[in-house]
Amino acid sequence: MQTIEISAEEVSKGVMSSENLADAVEAIESDGFVVLGGVVSSQSINTLRDKMREDLARFIARDDAPFNFNQGNIQQDPPPFPPYLFPDVLLNKMVIAVTHTVLGQGVKNDFYSGNTAIKSEQRQPVHADTGQLFANLVEGTPPYGLVVNVPLVDFSPENGSTEIWTGTHKDTSVVIGQDIKVTPEMLERWREKSQPFQPTIKAGSVLIRDIRLWHAGMPNRTDTPRTMIAMIHYIGWWKTGTLKFPKGTEAFFADSDLYTCAQFVEGDIDYVHAPGAYEYVKEAASKTPAEKS
Repeated sequence: MQTIEISAEEVSKGVMSSENLADAVEAIESDGFVVLGGVVSSQSINTLRDKMREDLARFIARDDAPFNFNQGNIQQDPPPFPPYLFPDVLLNKMVIAVTHTVLGQGVKNDFYSGNTAIKSEQRQPVHADTGQLFANLVEGTPPYGLVVNVPLVDFSPENGSTEIWTGTHKDTSVVIGQDIKVTPEMLERWREKSQPFQPTIKAGSVLIRDIRLWHAGMPNRTDTPRTMIAMIHYIGWWKTGTLKFPKGTEAFFADSDLYTCAQFVEGDIDYVHAPGAYEYVKEAASKTPAEKS
């Protein structure tokens, strides 16, 4: 795993060194992901972490709770309004330097959500968030989407750091529009090249990964929720949706090399009921998360 420690001077100036930028881009191209260390402040981390822990019970209490594959993994949106909007999370200049270099002019973000692993022994199936653009490719295309993950706690195998399959963004087996789950046969074929692993990542770091990279949410065996923010930066020509933010926050998103696909709205934003479940059937789950822990 390539972890690039970004200096305090780079962060304060908002300019990444050419050496670090080149290393980050090369890691994404070769491995499918990179970690930038020390780019998010403890104030941003702590404020979002505490609020999302406070909100967690409200997401779980929904009749249609937004579980991903199983009851150990919850899609949890952060509050999209002040005082919970932070430039070093949504508009991080070090992150944008990397995604802008990889994806080119017009890079844009149309996803702002989060993912929380609660105490569980369940894991997700290995999957890609989406696949290659076309079927029957000999080799994968250049990247068109990069997932940006901001850990709000230190990540480790014990608390469910995401299982990563290095280099699989180049595999052409998973195609956009088809099942995102990776078959056992595909996994065994890839194991001959590279073994999966769970990284240890410090809060304050950011993980940037190719959206096609194979991965899986893993069990959190601790009593502390493992929460991360998730965004997706897309290439300029990608058709995107919109993100709701309150009117009056327009200036927050101005003057950035990242275009945020924002819709500025009046009134309250019901972010707790915004995310939906993924491949989870309530009737098939006979136990609550507490019973399974």
